[in-house]
Amino acid sequence: MVIITLPDGSTKEFNGQVTGEMIARSISDGLARTSLAVQVNGVLHDSNMPFAYDAKIRLITSKDKEGKEILWHSTAHILAQAVTRLFPDAKPTIGPAIENGFYYDFDFRPFTPEDLTKIEAIMKTIIDEALPITREELSKGKALKLFSSNVFKKELLAENVDAVLTVYRQGEYVDLCRGPHIPNTSMVKAFKLTKISGAYWRGDSKNKQLSRIYGISFTDKKELKEYLRVVEEAEKRNHVRLGKQHGLFSFHEEGPGFPFFKPKGMVLWNKLIAYWHETHDKWHYREIKTPTMLNRALWETSGHWMNYRENMYTTRIDDMDFAIKPMNCPGGMLVYKEEVHSYKEFPLRVGEIGLVHRHELSGVLNGLFRVRCFHQDDAHIFMTEEQIKDEILGVLSIAEEMYATFGLTYHLELSTRPAKSIGTDEAWDTATKGLKAALDSTGKTYRINEGDGAFYGPKIDIHIKDSLGRTWQCGTIQLDMNLPERFDLTYECADGKKHRPVMIHRVVYGSMERFLGILIEHFAARFPLWLSPVQVKILPIADRHIPYCNSIAATLRKEGLIVEIDERPETTNKKVREAQLEQANYILVIGDKEIDSNTVNVRTRDNRVIGEMHIDGFKSRVAQEMHSRSLHTHL
Repeated sequence: MVIITLPDGSTKEFNGQVTGEMIARSISDGLARTSLAVQVNGVLHDSNMPFAYDAKIRLITSKDKEGKEILWHSTAHILAQAVTRLFPDAKPTIGPAIENGFYYDFDFRPFTPEDLTKIEAIMKTIIDEALPITREELSKGKALKLFSSNVFKKELLAENVDAVLTVYRQGEYVDLCRGPHIPNTSMVKAFKLTKISGAYWRGDSKNKQLSRIYGISFTDKKELKEYLRVVEEAEKRNHVRLGKQHGLFSFHEEGPGFPFFKPKGMVLWNKLIAYWHETHDKWHYREIKTPTMLNRALWETSGHWMNYRENMYTTRIDDMDFAIKPMNCPGGMLVYKEEVHSYKEFPLRVGEIGLVHRHELSGVLNGLFRVRCFHQDDAHIFMTEEQIKDEILGVLSIAEEMYATFGLTYHLELSTRPAKSIGTDEAWDTATKGLKAALDSTGKTYRINEGDGAFYGPKIDIHIKDSLGRTWQCGTIQLDMNLPERFDLTYECADGKKHRPVMIHRVVYGSMERFLGILIEHFAARFPLWLSPVQVKILPIADRHIPYCNSIAATLRKEGLIVEIDERPETTNKKVREAQLEQANYILVIGDKEIDSNTVNVRTRDNRVIGEMHIDGFKSRVAQEMHSRSLHTHL
């Protein structure tokens, strides 16, 4: 008798061997149709893989993160099977699930858009064939014989130390893989091949260049339709295109990965900085500024030289090694050490919007989302262990307040100790428990990412959701008991002895550049008034109306509003259209009638005509909208 415990604590009994598929069918036929795999005592298995022992299980569907990854990886195998049917000379290499879909790399000529159409047709045939996907175990010798004509698979096999290897077979196609996979090909109900590119074998530019195909798949055709709608809308909101169109920032070949901000982009930048300062002043943060370049000894003390050097820009000065800072933290440690600190100062909250540099490969650079230099809105909070929970809750409160100002919601994830890390087990355990206790006390749900913490401490990641439902990891709260140890940081306690402080690293924007890129796409460059680089556009109908326009502009500028006057000899209709395309929040048309009545004729960027308003009334309501940082018009 096998006793199966379900996630809700209920149990089921089976005679002899049991599979995930059998368990799902015993609950409902619908669950059996949608179950992609099964988690047995915390380990993922194929749903048709038998076992004969008592176990806690969880049935995996496409609604689960693991289910999506299994579906995408299985679709990558369907892609490889289709490619080898169409192009027998193409050699499959690897094809993993990625953050949003999958890819497969082939040793073959570059694919064309026409190839993708043909490949998709064959994939549909394979899916319609409902081929069972079966797992087989074999020795390394048999595996080498099976893949004898594929040098890439042979290289992977040569590095594998397992005595027993696994392959997955579907029809005539077989691939080296750990699995698990969906039960059969028909469970892919909708898919789309999205992109082609080149890629080096194993990501190393010294290796052979391969041809890569990206794709996405779903268990429901409606999901694909919605995905394609979001992709289309996201392309309209592409921050690189909008940044160029609205004169916000640019990139140049003289500095790949290094953004140039233009005047209107700097308006956005400075407003974000001003809001950061206002919020952090309210929460009693002190601000510092540390140097951009520091010597090797510092980075050895911090652990970056051993654990992060491949991402750092280094040089030699006066026969000494130096590095441009990839993080602000070590400089902040030096500032802390300059003075003797008492427990009475704690919690000590120290902020720095610091410029950092990290070496990124050219192939991954992506507008403001992935750059080689960026500003982090860092803060380091020094405290006692007893203050951990309250300070983490304080940081979460700041993040919630700031994100809400932009209309952004979020979810939380707790990331634990990675394989490559520094510090003692005891320190990691204390830090992790501290973060978990704070999260538990919020009552909010959160996800645990095992092994995804920073090398110096566990962390809480804050993932914001934009207007398209996409999530972005921005805020981070990292509890660190290691850097205070490495830098020998101390404070004097009430007992008169020196103790080691606990430290939090935290950011809210994360990277200023990346957050700005997210906001451009979130708002589609239609920024709320308080953030907009073009708030009010005044359009004189004729030159004789310009002096009155100047007086209106002066009145509005006293309220801190950004006002531009379009004096060009163009038609009023053309100037209105262009002001709307420029995303000016309010457009004021001025003619003889407005001058005679001391009014302004108001319309908005979405072509809503408000009509005549007395200038004082307009000024009052718009100033209130701006100073309250409202997301919506007050007119």
